[in-house]
Amino acid sequence: MSNRVIPNPIINSPFEEPRRHFQFDEEGITDLIVDQRRASSYFIPIAQPKKKAKDKQLTLSDWTADRIEENKSVNSIRERVKIWREGGYQETTGITRRLVEHWKQTDRYRRLFFCQIEALETLIYITEAAHKFGDQWITNDLKRFAADANPELYRLACKMATGSGKTVIMAMIVAWQTLNKLANPQDARFSDTFLVVTPGITIRDRLRVLLPNDPQNYYDALTLVPGDLKEELLKARILITNFHAFKPREKVKAGKLTKQLLSEGGISTFLESEGEMVRRVCRELGNKKNIIVLNDEAHHCYRRRAGGEEVKLTGDDRKEAEEREEEARIWISGLEAVKRKIGVKAVFDVSATPFFLRGSGYPEATLFNWVVSDFSLIDAIECGIVKVPRVPVADDSMIGDVPTYRDLWLRVRDDLPKKGRKTDAVSGEPKPPAVLEGALQSLYANYAKYFERWQQNEQAQADGLTPPVFIVVCNNTNVSKLVFDYIAGWEKELKDGSKVPVPGKLPLFSNVEGDRFSARPQTILVDSHQLESGEAMSADFKAIARYEIDEFKAEYKARFPGRDVENLTDEDLLREVMNTVGKQGKLGEQIRCVVSVSMLTEGWDANTVTHILGIRAFGTQLLCEQVVGRALRRMSYTAAPSSIETSNGSVEIEAFPVEYAEVYGVPFSFIPSSGGPVDPKPGPMPTHVRALPERAADCEITFPRIDGYRYDLPADRVEARFTDKSKLTLSTADLPTKVEVHPIVGEQDIHTLDDLKKLRDRQLDFHLARAVLERYFRDEDGDVRPWLFPDLLAIARDWRENCLALKDNTFPQLLILIEHLSDATDRIYKAIVAAEPGEKRLLPIPKPYDVVGTTSWVRFDTVRPTYRTDPQKCHVSHVVGDTDDWEQKMAQSLESMPEVLRYVKNDHLGFTIPYTLNGQPKNYTPDFVVHFDDGRGSGDPLQLIIEVSGDPHKKKEAKTSTAETLWIPAVNNAATWGRWQLIEVLDPWDAEHAIRSRFRQEVTT
Repeated sequence: MSNRVIPNPIINSPFEEPRRHFQFDEEGITDLIVDQRRASSYFIPIAQPKKKAKDKQLTLSDWTADRIEENKSVNSIRERVKIWREGGYQETTGITRRLVEHWKQTDRYRRLFFCQIEALETLIYITEAAHKFGDQWITNDLKRFAADANPELYRLACKMATGSGKTVIMAMIVAWQTLNKLANPQDARFSDTFLVVTPGITIRDRLRVLLPNDPQNYYDALTLVPGDLKEELLKARILITNFHAFKPREKVKAGKLTKQLLSEGGISTFLESEGEMVRRVCRELGNKKNIIVLNDEAHHCYRRRAGGEEVKLTGDDRKEAEEREEEARIWISGLEAVKRKIGVKAVFDVSATPFFLRGSGYPEATLFNWVVSDFSLIDAIECGIVKVPRVPVADDSMIGDVPTYRDLWLRVRDDLPKKGRKTDAVSGEPKPPAVLEGALQSLYANYAKYFERWQQNEQAQADGLTPPVFIVVCNNTNVSKLVFDYIAGWEKELKDGSKVPVPGKLPLFSNVEGDRFSARPQTILVDSHQLESGEAMSADFKAIARYEIDEFKAEYKARFPGRDVENLTDEDLLREVMNTVGKQGKLGEQIRCVVSVSMLTEGWDANTVTHILGIRAFGTQLLCEQVVGRALRRMSYTAAPSSIETSNGSVEIEAFPVEYAEVYGVPFSFIPSSGGPVDPKPGPMPTHVRALPERAADCEITFPRIDGYRYDLPADRVEARFTDKSKLTLSTADLPTKVEVHPIVGEQDIHTLDDLKKLRDRQLDFHLARAVLERYFRDEDGDVRPWLFPDLLAIARDWRENCLALKDNTFPQLLILIEHLSDATDRIYKAIVAAEPGEKRLLPIPKPYDVVGTTSWVRFDTVRPTYRTDPQKCHVSHVVGDTDDWEQKMAQSLESMPEVLRYVKNDHLGFTIPYTLNGQPKNYTPDFVVHFDDGRGSGDPLQLIIEVSGDPHKKKEAKTSTAETLWIPAVNNAATWGRWQLIEVLDPWDAEHAIRSRFRQEVTT
């Protein structure tokens, strides 16, 4: 990325054809303004990370290779439309010319954007005029593309950046088509009947503005038709549905076996036929034929290309691709059925990202061939139509190429609770990984500045502007619960079984006031996939969200006393809250933070979103643009004169002020979105490794998940003896304290953790002492020993003053971040143990969530060598090898031993043993866990940890020594998880002899 500062990214008026653009060179964006419109070409330009070494900088060509290409078809159509526009819209109907002239009026209450008008001009030109100006090739190409990808459907797509007004374009299409059809019913080019298809319920409900008789309809709100034609528009037939309606429904309830027996030839008699489905979906259209289909967010609608590109995906990427493909199949199959039964004249697609994704059979990020107009994100930024996303480009912890909070997922994924575990296991105090906590605190500190500006802007609040909104996008329910509890507050269970609420760590988002949950939550938790499909929410999700659901029900009753809240489902209620975030007078008006279990859906149109944190994998740049799209809608559309310096001197334009969106955890980069097909290189077929439910009863293995160790000290008073090992140094190598964020063009910013410095030294000592007390000093019943707190407070102050060292850009208050706090309390506690002369019993410290692990969690794909396991001995389908033979041989040996009741290879199991090496905390992952009959029978098996050892070295010794001297004694002392031992096997080909010799020796001695 160029280091040149571009203070104002807005160089075009939103109301005129773009006349200039910023030039890109080999280092990315430059401050050079080219006095012509940007050609349509496909890459997503977002700020690159700064590199520490100049000779290691990536260039634009490094990011895009040879794949970036001009979209010749779109550019050719754009040029032909421009000539036709300047010629006065010849060869069109009188209704069409009148509409276009009406749309272009400059004295409108709210002027239409040039990009909106151009999209309609393009559709009009192709439909009405192109063949008369020698451009029949456009229609011929579209028909050829349809024959390849959509054999039964004629499609045209408009590519429009999120926030540039796609719904307005659909309303303009309805007006253009309807008024022309009613003026000349015999003209086969037009229709007054529309099927509008959306990807979810949110967009379906929001698109009611397309209905001419709706109180908030766009035709009136934006004066899209002349007054004397509005009455005619009311005659249009418009049906709006989400694509899920195309899924055939059950006609008769029956058991699975009955359905299999009575279904012949693969055709189920229990499901609707194609005709029955179409009649149900399109009942409101009556006897209308040859309709117009409007696909909103049409990138969800395609048919997988038979014999096309095969991409081997694994894990979450594969599952996501399979879900996308199934949704796309339902959508496109539904439209094809409608075409066959009642006729479809044309399909008009609108989308910000009309690209094929991985797994579609097309090269990844290939543009739909039927795109006829393009207004890209960088165009929208340069015209000031959307907010400008700012992403991290540098920080004071950065060593390599990528800032800490840019590719956040890769740094935290292994330390987060896994999908599929029960959410009630993710309980207790929320403790996110240090890097995630740092990202939350850093982005929140910047949010607090936005919030303060909103609070001080009394006029904006009087005009209905609601608080800025912070979004967190998580990968699964368990991660969302961890983040939600950290942000909004959690319930602490007391000894008597009662629960008390604990405030969240980000005060502006906390849902706890005093000793109770707030009557008006400031943070909500949503599962947008469940809400959008119309499915019932899972029991796990409802359990997490029960307080916010109850509070919103109470508020709903107060706001709408005449309505029947009892018949309002929880799903309806949360959907209402989610859809009204940022809207004055609605349930969601005061929401400040939204934690989403999955991607927030397109069409979620809150324009107050200012901050986004992504905690999930982003397999494609398309997904990156989609999630950032939730923050692109502007808050203000008040234009003012602006002066632009160009190569030809100063130019005055009418433009909007710059608005920014701060984004962490979404790894944008320069990437092409089009170009020639790339021949895929087939990779090895992955093996799906999983826990098999039918083996669970006999083969499941559970194990404790331990965070550390403590001693049950008998003393009533404590002292500490500090040594060099008690010292702790804080450094930005562990966690950045300053993050530099840049937009692609515009003003840069610095995010810091300086707000933490407000904590006084005495308060910090209090935090340290309380953490030591709660973590290490509890009695047999789990109660803390409060009489020790005065001693611990003095020890904490002594440690801070004498053992804490600070490197550049750090400060003592960083210790309140959970991982630093854990490190500090561990050192303080070890100093206390060293000073204690009496008897010390070792006990484990369980993890804050998923205290008991299980083989039932195992589910992953691998291309490594595998060995299919014995169904009588192993819960998991395969043993995965790090080598070609020894893991497989070890599994064979265990299966051949009658003493082995069950076993599992510790791969993706989550079973680790914490240890320390050179003063740094580590996690040791043993090789196998075995239930072994050592003479006490299967009712009391010995749980044997097997480590297959090679040559001895320091790291291996530290691991096994910790297991034998800390983990095993602590777990056995707890007497909760059975009996445990560890054995090292030096040679898998001698494993049976080694194990049996060990236990014969123990019996003898």
